[in-house]
Amino acid sequence: MQVNEQIFTRYENLKSFCGFNWDIADLDKIEKAFLFAKDVIGELRFKTDEIILCHSIDVATVIATEIGLGPDSIVSGLLHNVMYAGLERKATPKEIELAFGAKVAGILEGMTKINALGTDTVDLHSENYRKLLLALAGDVRVILLKIADRLQVMRNLGLYDEVSRSRLVTETAYLYAPLAHRLGLYAINSELLDLCLKYQKPEAYNYVVNRLKETEIERANFVAEFVRPVEKKLRDRGFEFSMKARTKSISSIHNKMNNQGVSFDEVMDLFAIRIIIDSKPENEKSDCWVAYSFVTEEYQTNPNRLRDWITIPKSNGYESLHTTVLGPQGKWVEIQIRTKRMDEVAEKGLAAHWKYKGGKEQSGYDTWLAEIRNILENPEVNVVDFIDRFKTDIYSDEIFVFTPKGDLKKLPKGATMLDFAYEIHSRLGDSCVGGKVNGTKVTLKHKLQNGDHIEIDTSGNQKPKLDWLEFLVTSKAKSRVKASLNEERKVMAEQGREILVRKFKNWKIELTDEGVRKMLKKYNFKLAIDLYFDLAIGKIDPLEIKTFLSEKPEEPNARAKLEELIPKKEVKELNFELGDDFLVIDNNLKNLNYKLAQCCNPVQGDAIFGFVTISHGIKIHRNSCPNAAQMKERFPYRVIMAKWRESNSKNSFLTTLHISGVDEIGIVTEITHIISKDVGVHMRSININSDKGKFEGILKVLVYNVEHIEFLMQRLKKVKGVVSVTRGEE
Repeated sequence: MQVNEQIFTRYENLKSFCGFNWDIADLDKIEKAFLFAKDVIGELRFKTDEIILCHSIDVATVIATEIGLGPDSIVSGLLHNVMYAGLERKATPKEIELAFGAKVAGILEGMTKINALGTDTVDLHSENYRKLLLALAGDVRVILLKIADRLQVMRNLGLYDEVSRSRLVTETAYLYAPLAHRLGLYAINSELLDLCLKYQKPEAYNYVVNRLKETEIERANFVAEFVRPVEKKLRDRGFEFSMKARTKSISSIHNKMNNQGVSFDEVMDLFAIRIIIDSKPENEKSDCWVAYSFVTEEYQTNPNRLRDWITIPKSNGYESLHTTVLGPQGKWVEIQIRTKRMDEVAEKGLAAHWKYKGGKEQSGYDTWLAEIRNILENPEVNVVDFIDRFKTDIYSDEIFVFTPKGDLKKLPKGATMLDFAYEIHSRLGDSCVGGKVNGTKVTLKHKLQNGDHIEIDTSGNQKPKLDWLEFLVTSKAKSRVKASLNEERKVMAEQGREILVRKFKNWKIELTDEGVRKMLKKYNFKLAIDLYFDLAIGKIDPLEIKTFLSEKPEEPNARAKLEELIPKKEVKELNFELGDDFLVIDNNLKNLNYKLAQCCNPVQGDAIFGFVTISHGIKIHRNSCPNAAQMKERFPYRVIMAKWRESNSKNSFLTTLHISGVDEIGIVTEITHIISKDVGVHMRSININSDKGKFEGILKVLVYNVEHIEFLMQRLKKVKGVVSVTRGEE
């Protein structure tokens, strides 16, 4: 393929994707950037012989399709090599700013600074390099662009010489992969680490790759067998969904083999099966739990492996429901259940999270990027809190104030004395009780003005307070106060938990995960720490919890259970004339929605219950059925209370009798005579075996009801030689 053709093929693919996501003005800007880059770079190549413009387009494509950033970032990706040192005519920063605006020019300037950064000791000082990277970058889009650039480089690492490969792998492993992970770019993080392993330990990498290829068909067959019944249930329930198997990354498999000292075949979670539901926003949680119930109906679950990140998402916004079940061939497999929105957030990180929160406005991107910067600078910060707050510290109006030594400090407009204290040092903020502005005493809440000279007063007894968050302005100050309050809250919560454990021990009650979940639901808490904190401060009485946990949960009625398990149309056809608690069974058995179970052959008058099967409708069992205990224990949600409808009509039910005794002459004739003549029972079959003067027999007969069969059994017991007559199973 000719160079020009390679360039335009790549660009057309990028333009096609952008056409679905951006308006005409944005597309024109992207087109302008491409033509500008082509004019400056042409068909020139790097020293590696890679076409420079192809590299630029690949980076812009990663930014658009795999990270999900907006037009300015895509334009920056297309232009990020127009100032490359190897060009005969390099574009100037002024030229870029005039043509594409200050933001794009700023991003490219940040890229230039980062590219000039030496990273010889990055493996020893990775955290310091991360901070330096942030300081040089200015706009955090520079970091995201650099991650995209590094991914493209690593995908083409074979073009580089050995010395360059070693440097790039080290930088990637210690700097760019951790940054990608912190931003929630899990797919990119995994690929970067896989590529590092490929060049650091090629033998180990190739071993895992080859083993994955060898077992590919086996895994595919296993997945096909596993998903078939679950797919049917989801389709029958009317779900729009997709299912796919996600193999663990090569580096993760390698690390697990090394860290746990196991072979490839012993890696338990080699792959996971992902169920992705196309769900309306208001139905997301319930749909995921319904899908979970379908999986656990089919396969035995490991309750210790349930991870509910739907009720309480991870701090970086990740939402999913994970469980591990015993699939076909006795193999454990991880199941991940999520919606399309959750899946996009999981794959594309915080860019996707922003998209679902906001829209396409540039100001929204600016705000989101400001929040990302805070996240990167403070790894302890809760990501979701930041996104939801939509602060605009970086882009707000600014004021400049002076320390007692005359140092100039920049703060956002509206910042208070306390914001200033935290800007100097977090410990100074924690102990601040006020201070002086231009020589005049002021409180913590005093709002600062341009040119103020500030002195801070502190006290050893001062501690951060919750109401400080109401007047603080800067993210740094708010984050520090929250962290301090959370630390204090953790200490109190631990005391609360100890109180509960001690009380439970005295009451001989076990504090289980299920018990904690029930408590959280009752008191409407998301986190256990909130429950334990309220226990510590006396807001919740442990005795109240004991009473609550001791209460027997209300059992849903028969109608409610059935509406959860079978289509509503079928529920309407069932009989509930005795009230919703009981399914009423007609003795004429013409209702096709339920059948008598052959394992116990119930007849009119028997104490019965219904059991909703997976594919054979409702089966009616006797309460004394040998399978009843197991069904009620393992599948209580499928067990339906049922009663016979009272009726005088005489319909026949098949039942089985076991008869035994001494083998008297003519005893079989006597038995058949009683069945056919005296009682009026219809006999379907008789099987009598005699051995050493004793006999055993199985009779299958048609009777009207339980009184009818009991009458027959009493008559048979009076036959000379008959020792036992019992009602049996198939």
